[in-house]
Amino acid sequence: MALSQHLQQKLLQKLSPQQIQLMKLLQVPTANLEERIKQELEENPALETADEDAEDDPVLKEEIKEEPEEEFEADGSVEDYDNIDISEYVNESDDDIADYKLRDDNYPEPDEQKTIPFKLERSFHELLLEQLGMLTMDPHERVIAEQIVGSIDDDGYLRREISSMVDDLAFRQNIETTEEEVVGIIRKIQQFEPAGIGARDLQECLLLQLYRYREQGKDVQSAIVVLEKYFDEFTKKHYEKIQRGLNINEEELKSVINCIIKLNPRPGGDISESNKAKSYVVPDFFIYNNGKLELSLNAKNAPDLRISDGYREMLKDYSKGSKNDKRQKEAVLFIKQKIDSAKWFIDMIKQRQHTLLSTMDAIMNYQEEFFKTGDETTLKPMILKDIAEITGLDISTVSRVANSKFVQTEFGSYLLKFFFSESLSTDSGEEVSTREVKKILSDLIEAEDKRRPLSDELLTKKLQEKGYNIARRTVAKYREQLNLPVARLRKEI
Repeated sequence: MALSQHLQQKLLQKLSPQQIQLMKLLQVPTANLEERIKQELEENPALETADEDAEDDPVLKEEIKEEPEEEFEADGSVEDYDNIDISEYVNESDDDIADYKLRDDNYPEPDEQKTIPFKLERSFHELLLEQLGMLTMDPHERVIAEQIVGSIDDDGYLRREISSMVDDLAFRQNIETTEEEVVGIIRKIQQFEPAGIGARDLQECLLLQLYRYREQGKDVQSAIVVLEKYFDEFTKKHYEKIQRGLNINEEELKSVINCIIKLNPRPGGDISESNKAKSYVVPDFFIYNNGKLELSLNAKNAPDLRISDGYREMLKDYSKGSKNDKRQKEAVLFIKQKIDSAKWFIDMIKQRQHTLLSTMDAIMNYQEEFFKTGDETTLKPMILKDIAEITGLDISTVSRVANSKFVQTEFGSYLLKFFFSESLSTDSGEEVSTREVKKILSDLIEAEDKRRPLSDELLTKKLQEKGYNIARRTVAKYREQLNLPVARLRKEI
């Protein structure tokens, strides 16, 4: 095989480590940024917050001086050491003025008292086990009951097959039982609070709740009959058939339905959700309307970070030593690497702030009318490319910001993705936002006569009368995106 040489030209796109880190930082929401910064502070002692007093902390110097046998993991070569310009690392000109230099010691700031409240609580299954402990049972039955309670999901339903629980008890706990015995114990557990616990399906869950109140009147007894004999008709809102079957008038049917809709379809859900940590929205931006829109960034996005003065002094001290000392060189390269890493992280945080602000500013100006009025119908068609062209950022960068950041306005908090929508042409040729069409569609459904809800065909006709050139299948798609059911399931009496 003959060897030959040839030229080949390739076009490759590679991301630097800094660009990758910036992309990751952009995706971090404000609520988690503090934790990310804390992690960096723990990993790099050359980075500190402005409220730390590095000059009074001699630990950093002693870490190296008191442990002569420790080997440094130098980042660089001996040649790098010879070319280091110490002035780049010992000057403070690259940092912003720290807060403590602007503070008046005669008027100290009051200490902010921070408390972390926590509550003592029982889980949903602990509540059931507590009630189980009040029942008189032999050890054999109690093991079966605990297996049943453990099979109840967070909504309060027992969706596990009885035969599967019998097999689990036999193979895993060596407990011989029958399906009839398991069902008998399930009946006991179904008497626990809250009502409806341990049901196998929605119909049984609602009936378990009604059975407890069956002595409270005719409406409750009629509601039990509806769920027992006409459950399928009730879920499909075939009220005329129910009315004929029960031989009642419309007002009586309405009272019966009111009894049913007051029941809880997820008896365990309220307890489970109350015990879970609530997910609060922490806005990344604030927009105020004082005659003119004003944009500000959440202060947590702009931490006051700086290079440790202790590390600067250490580098200055070591640079005065012998340049032929191997450990001296390793120490200087180690400190340089930590300072470089700290500078790089501070720069990434600043770039993050700039990217967030420039993106949100472009969105605010583009959708200025909405931020002044809060009217969704004023939203303009806007895609990622529009904001990318305004800011000069890449579309993927704008997407990362839009998909994970919130803005707080006087009309509520919104995910930035909310402001992006495709365009739709009207009869006059004007382009409007699809979000505007969805808002009008939602208003039409909200204002309809619930006795005779509008079908998708009628909704399409009404939108076309308003000048929106839209097809019926598009109306159906928008209705589903708004989580609105079909006309038959919106019917009320």
